[in-house]
Amino acid sequence: MAERPLASFELSAEPLNCGAIAGSVSSPSDGAVVFFVGVVRNEARGRPVVRLEYEAYARLASSEMERIFGEMRERFGVERVRVGHRTGICGIGEPSVAIAVAAPHRAAAFDACRYCIDELKKRVPIWKKEIYADGSAWIGERS
Repeated sequence: MAERPLASFELSAEPLNCGAIAGSVSSPSDGAVVFFVGVVRNEARGRPVVRLEYEAYARLASSEMERIFGEMRERFGVERVRVGHRTGICGIGEPSVAIAVAAPHRAAAFDACRYCIDELKKRVPIWKKEIYADGSAWIGERS
């Protein structure tokens, strides 16, 4: 039985299940699974952060992630990728993004995972609002 390619993206208002994301991509042909988790930190740009709030344009985010997955297949030869990203309110220490990449060799898995998070942050319409004790600010472009 042939393995089916797996590349999926999910936006979630609920906490991310990092174990499920990490465990969902490996296959018997893979020698490496790289897992990245971005968590909410308590400081940014020299200001204490209370929480983050995320908004996303879901349909466009999904289609842009499909393009990124295609680029990952072409550049790194990876087929199995799963990405989860939070929307709504995220507290300090909570995962806001999780990416799992499986590949036959570790170099491709590491390179593809880094490419995925870098391109997601540049291109996917997900906006972050940092909430401080004395105000808030949207980070990145938002239109």
